[in-house]
Amino acid sequence: MIKFAPQLINLFATLILLLSFAMISQRRIVSLINLFMIQGAALVAASFLLGYVTHQPDLYVSGGLTLVLKVVFIPWMLHRLIARLNVRWDVETLLNIPTTMLVGIGLVIFAFSLALPISRLSDSIAGGSLGIALACVFLSFMMMITRSKAVPQVIGFLSMENGLIFAATTVTNGMPMIVEFGIALDVLVGVLILGVFMFQIREKFDSLDIRNLEALKED
Repeated sequence: MIKFAPQLINLFATLILLLSFAMISQRRIVSLINLFMIQGAALVAASFLLGYVTHQPDLYVSGGLTLVLKVVFIPWMLHRLIARLNVRWDVETLLNIPTTMLVGIGLVIFAFSLALPISRLSDSIAGGSLGIALACVFLSFMMMITRSKAVPQVIGFLSMENGLIFAATTVTNGMPMIVEFGIALDVLVGVLILGVFMFQIREKFDSLDIRNLEALKED
């Protein structure tokens, strides 16, 4: 297992990146949530594997938190939200899919160029995956700014947080446990607040299109 650990971690990293590409091109909200759940599972597998190889107990805690929040609880809550809000299946995007993919490829190239000097300085077994982690962050951020619906933007935010955790894991072999618990709490509270925010938008405008907020002007 230890002998093939770098290859396996790179495999999980590649899977996370491919899922990010699939998410920015996905037009169905249910499928988008499922892709996010699979991405979280890949992050959990990478954390557990790296924890086993480096003998870092904190990585097991990080993987466990990700499993509970990103693979089980948050996808379950998002599925309930879209069922109660009766969200349209088709997700409208500000850019068409071919343009989105081309921009995404450009972001991946930029991320790898940006991460290369840092990866050379890292002595982590998975330090070479930093470029993939940064690419996931950039792709998730692009999904947030190119979607007009609230639910995909929430998923983009959560996916970007996945990329940040993966970056910290691959470069430093894990963050301090108190930081991991703090991030998990922030994500949980943030998702709950965004859920309330979605209900308020739907009640006010009968739609989850955040462009409707532009209609709110001061008297």
